[in-house]
Amino acid sequence: MTTLSSREVNQEFGRAKRASASGPVYITDRGKPSHVLIEIEAFRRLNEPKESVAEGLACDDTVNLDDYIPGRSFPTRKVIFD
Repeated sequence: MTTLSSREVNQEFGRAKRASASGPVYITDRGKPSHVLIEIEAFRRLNEPKESVAEGLACDDTVNLDDYIPGRSFPTRKVIFD
């Protein structure tokens, strides 16, 4: 995590852009966080539409719960509703 003051960002914007390659850059104003600088791809990932639970259950693929609950393993199997 990188934190820069708004003054530092104004004086060294290139440094702030390079720092955003490894994660969000928190920009402070008078010592308090006021903005966050992230790369465009990270921004796009944050704004992409999310699948609803109903859409996930309606799919034909097996759902891997490990994707939803990190650190927990569950057996997965295909469920067919008749």
